[in-house]
Amino acid sequence: QVQLVESGGGLVQPGGSLTLSCVASGSVFAIKNADWYRQAPGKERELVATIDVRSKITYVDSVKGRFTISRESTKNTVYLHMNSLKFEDTAVYLCHAQILTTLFQTEDYWGQGTQVTVSS
Repeated sequence: QVQLVESGGGLVQPGGSLTLSCVASGSVFAIKNADWYRQAPGKERELVATIDVRSKITYVDSVKGRFTISRESTKNTVYLHMNSLKFEDTAVYLCHAQILTTLFQTEDYWGQGTQVTVSS
């Protein structure tokens, strides 16, 4: 059994910064690929950033230059550093990861999400 738990969300003013963390615990051999998604009220879930097993990174255009995804493998943790936050970044941010639960088995997991609200 694996759990993904996000933290770090909150209320921030426009132009501010937040860092989200996603920690994998339980039967975790390693995190392969990990993504951050977000979902705003009334909108579809959007892929924000991806980091793969080789640390290749991609971002949605709307966050390029402002958000940075990173990983700390020894802690089974993935981060999303968010700078220059805008009103339109307000959403629930969800972590998704492909977890190696053994040397030969990969499973998909989602976290419960953390709320990010950008407001003056």
